[in-house]
Amino acid sequence: MRKDIHPENYRYVVFKDMSNDYSFITRSTATSKETIKWEDGKEYPLVKLEISHTSHPFYTGKQQLVDTAGRVDKFRTKYQKHLKKDK
Repeated sequence: MRKDIHPENYRYVVFKDMSNDYSFITRSTATSKETIKWEDGKEYPLVKLEISHTSHPFYTGKQQLVDTAGRVDKFRTKYQKHLKKDK
């Protein structure tokens, strides 16, 4: 194994799915300016996710649209315009 190729700043980081408030903690090098108090009473860096395994349709088996930036609505209105043109 080559030396000095792996990052040394691994630490515990909390990842939070913003669509359903599911959080999990794991070791990571992800950076964040925000922190959160975890169940053990300690503060950890917080990385916000738009989607995780608890809200992704592939893992949940449900067709659930999670949209935090209005992208789905923009697509639907654009698609509706194209449908009306074609008729």
